[in-house]
Amino acid sequence: MSFRTTATDYVEDVSPGSGALPPRAWYASSDATSLSLNGSWRFRLSATVDAEDDSFAAEGYDAGDWAQVSVPGHWVLQGHGSPIYTNHLYPFPVDPPRVPTENPTGDHVRTFDLPSEWPSDGGAVLRFDGVESCARVWLNGTDIGEFKGSRLPHEFAVGHLLKPSGNVLAVRVHQWSAGSYLEDQDQWWLPGIFRDVTLLHRPAGSALDFFVHASYDHLAGEGTLRVDSDVDGRVLVPALDIDVATGEPVTVPVRPWTAETPRLYDGELVTEGERVPLRIGFRTVALEDGLIKVNGRAILFKGVNRHEWHPEKGRALDLETMREDVLLMKRHNINAVRTSHYPPHPAFLDLCDEYGLWVIDECDLETHGFTEQAWRDNPVDDDRWTPALLDRTARMVERDKNHPSVVIWSLGNEAGTGRGLTAMAEWIRGRDTSRLIHYEGDIDCRDTDMYSRMYADHAEVESIGRGLDGGGLKRRELPFILCEFGHAMGNGPGGIADYQHLFESYDRVQGGFIWEWIDHGIKDERYTFAYGGDFGEELHDGNFVCDGLVFPDRTPSPGLVEYKKVIEPVRIEGDGPAGTVRVRNAYDFADLSELAFEWSYQVDGETVEAGALSVPALAPGESAEVKLPTPPADGRGAETQWTVRAVLAADTAWGPRGHQIAWVQLPVIDGVLTRVVRSDGPVPGEQVITLGPAAFDARTGALRTIGGVDVTGLRLDVWRAPTDNDNGAPWQPDARYGLLWRKLGLHRMQHRLDAVELGDDALTVRTRVAPAAWEVGLRTVYRWTSDGTRLRLTVSVSPEGDWTLPLPRLGIRLGLASSADRVKWFGGGPGEGYPDTKSASMVGRWESTVDELQTPYVRPQENGARADVRWAEIGGLRVEGDPSFWFTARRWTTEQLDAAEHLTDLAPGNTVWVNLDHGQQGIGSQSCGPGALPQYQLRASHAEFSFVLSEIHD
Repeated sequence: MSFRTTATDYVEDVSPGSGALPPRAWYASSDATSLSLNGSWRFRLSATVDAEDDSFAAEGYDAGDWAQVSVPGHWVLQGHGSPIYTNHLYPFPVDPPRVPTENPTGDHVRTFDLPSEWPSDGGAVLRFDGVESCARVWLNGTDIGEFKGSRLPHEFAVGHLLKPSGNVLAVRVHQWSAGSYLEDQDQWWLPGIFRDVTLLHRPAGSALDFFVHASYDHLAGEGTLRVDSDVDGRVLVPALDIDVATGEPVTVPVRPWTAETPRLYDGELVTEGERVPLRIGFRTVALEDGLIKVNGRAILFKGVNRHEWHPEKGRALDLETMREDVLLMKRHNINAVRTSHYPPHPAFLDLCDEYGLWVIDECDLETHGFTEQAWRDNPVDDDRWTPALLDRTARMVERDKNHPSVVIWSLGNEAGTGRGLTAMAEWIRGRDTSRLIHYEGDIDCRDTDMYSRMYADHAEVESIGRGLDGGGLKRRELPFILCEFGHAMGNGPGGIADYQHLFESYDRVQGGFIWEWIDHGIKDERYTFAYGGDFGEELHDGNFVCDGLVFPDRTPSPGLVEYKKVIEPVRIEGDGPAGTVRVRNAYDFADLSELAFEWSYQVDGETVEAGALSVPALAPGESAEVKLPTPPADGRGAETQWTVRAVLAADTAWGPRGHQIAWVQLPVIDGVLTRVVRSDGPVPGEQVITLGPAAFDARTGALRTIGGVDVTGLRLDVWRAPTDNDNGAPWQPDARYGLLWRKLGLHRMQHRLDAVELGDDALTVRTRVAPAAWEVGLRTVYRWTSDGTRLRLTVSVSPEGDWTLPLPRLGIRLGLASSADRVKWFGGGPGEGYPDTKSASMVGRWESTVDELQTPYVRPQENGARADVRWAEIGGLRVEGDPSFWFTARRWTTEQLDAAEHLTDLAPGNTVWVNLDHGQQGIGSQSCGPGALPQYQLRASHAEFSFVLSEIHD
């Protein structure tokens, strides 16, 4: 038997590569010169790894007629090939470590001169911070090595190859390699040099690598600093009067670093050849009493999973985009990030250090696709792959070890189990004992310091909190986190307030991380944002890549606004009529000295008085009862309430003065319901029936006008365009109601007219609403009365047959003229809310356009309902509830919304369609999690609800 050996065998080699220097800490030197090689590179794309020889790497090669691409960047987002999205299926045959012959290969060339100030002494390294998925590198015609590990740094010693001018850097990048089997991470497959490329001068006597150990003794209030360095030197921290030799510990009084109080001390590591800036945060992470503790206190993660994403640049993020992420997180009360499913750009961790976020730093590892073959041939249980796994582990740990924000190392994600993971955990414990280890797939916690799960439902989380989850003794004694929950795909996630209640009720349950931060939509003029399948992929997972708390352009979704409210670090409760509030500090470390408290008093949704509220600077866990001022005199019959807010008292690094942290609304007096005293009876005519200000079709009883307002299509409505969470996921064990609703035919209900009855004081229309092919139905009666100027509609609904499913919604739908644009309402706002997603819905008076009421989910679906609406005005029509309703208005029908695949599929029509709902089905997070809890399900049962309608007279 013979084997063919070629110059491209490295592509399918399970080794991590060759030629790269050992991994080390990522840092910028104060006085060592560097040269960014980012910018425009010459580029040539080939269909296979061997379509072109490597002559392009030679000095003198003319690549002037090649295309150009930007580095950092992905060539498939710059007009060369197409992106591919899969959740877990490998987009190539699973035959490890082999990859397809059709393997897009991008040759990159960059010519550069050394700056005039480039030192002539010492050496130099060439650093790549991220290349997907395999690269081979030449400098000035010399092959210096190849590497895999897409989201990890690789450095090469190149000082001996440099010349003052005309340096030619050539990089051949392959989309598929053996490394691709380790990078199946639920994201777009995007080849290219997508992080920085930098040339670094390394002076003689430079620091090389160093490890900052900065622990904190919370009992003594002291920090102990020791900086281990490959090269001897001194450590200077002026603010602490520290001047010690490397390797020598020193203990001094310090203020500790936490995510809430991110105190950093500026220092320097000084060696013979360079001065390296240090940003030191003193903190101690420990597993104590079965809990994750920092500085002696158990912490509660209020976190998100964060993929790196930009809608035009993919994973090529600039510093300001990363900063925008961090600021958005801080402003929405998020305190933790899991770097799913790879180490982020190192600058992101600098920002986490600076602004304060707990970080679970995850290794660049996922082999999820092997689940399709019951994990057979999984690389993490194959010793041949262990060197690659250990290389990835070392490159993560060594690069990021000096960040105080990193409190937990994660071995990777959804890679099954095996000896390779155990080897990774053992290596980490041998290198860094100052942090804990996470891996969700280690169900028995053999290698980990915590029990971690994804998408466990509420009941299971409660069982775990109570210690009734079973498992081995070690697992039962460990803390529990939900490394993924609250799947934020489309409209949702629902039920996160119920999760948070469990997190705060059971010490063992130390919080969780919403999946995920951002929708990975790609900006595309065809669709606004494209998702899986929009680029002709052979295999794809559709819009499952759009499951974030912010839209692709980083606009916060309603889900993020809801999450902010749910995880408020200040809990405010009270008794409105008694005029008292109880304020509890729910921070883990910070007191309330940086917050100011405000009260306001609303009458029918309008603030009539406001002022400051004196609240002591409570320590974490402390509470105080606070008396509100005497309320002003109320208007007779008015609805009144207190609103109490906690806001930033002054500008901070991440938020302006007045930024809202927490709030509560406390009802004082309920409003008096609108009464319609029946005075007019229906008057029959040849074609119309008149009743007060309204005209009805004499044959069908359908409402035509109220005064001068034309109304069309008013009838019972039970259908909504299913959300991603309604539709669920194929692997879900629970009922997927979106599919079942469609099977039952709730999207094509037929309305049978049974009778139009004219009484002395009421017009009654009797109908039956039911889907074709089934015996179930809804006996529906519309009863109209009037006082001469207003109409009262009472709808009675009685289910017939065996209704085993909840209803999507229950209410009426009607159409108004397309000129209806401005909307005013008194109720929940300013954004949407559903039964299990309305914690952030604040009752008040709001105003919007119809277009602004829409929530632009990347895949169109039910959206935009305003909760607890007392009254709404639109298109000359005023609607009052009895006592409240859900309000929705849009320029297309629910059926058109249901049919749309992208936002560009929605075109305004000639009618504004308004839904006035008595009930809505909850949202849940069943796109990858539990569905709506029973208390949020809209079960079919007898219901009666009313609205008062009238024409608005200016």
